[in-house]
Amino acid sequence: MTLNDIESKIAKIIEDIILTPVETDTLLLESGLVDSLSAVDVALAVEKAFAVKIPPSEIDLHLESVQALAQYVAEHRKA
Repeated sequence: MTLNDIESKIAKIIEDIILTPVETDTLLLESGLVDSLSAVDVALAVEKAFAVKIPPSEIDLHLESVQALAQYVAEHRKA
């Protein structure tokens, strides 16, 4: 799975949770599209979809944008 594939899948997951289309470079938390409650939902959905673990203390760091989250997933997912 390429980084673009991961970004597309993550964008779809986020869109399904917040009910708004997102671009890969949209600042999710800073823009207010993702709040603290939906951030947890996104993290759990991404963990399930990609078999990765996002430490709770790092959720805000990795949910900066779809790109940032996709990069984290690409580096930490199990083959």
